[in-house]
Amino acid sequence: MSNSEITVTVKLFAGYQEALGLAELVLKFPPNTPVFAVRDRLLSEHPELEHLRQITRFGINLEFVSPDTLLKEGDEIVLIPPVSGG
Repeated sequence: MSNSEITVTVKLFAGYQEALGLAELVLKFPPNTPVFAVRDRLLSEHPELEHLRQITRFGINLEFVSPDTLLKEGDEIVLIPPVSGG
């Protein structure tokens, strides 16, 4: 059963952090899950964030990655919505 789930840490910023009221989450996913599934899970739980679906970028372990990059045990995920200056 040890290979049935991987655990990742998700760092939240901007709209994600405001909606969830947290700076960080720890989530479990099946092996071979792409990073976009992290975003999709949060959007399914928080439909008010749907506007971020097409504009969120992804980072794993401090590197930008493509949405289909597979998660690994212990990864640190960052969902990066656009940030406007002012």
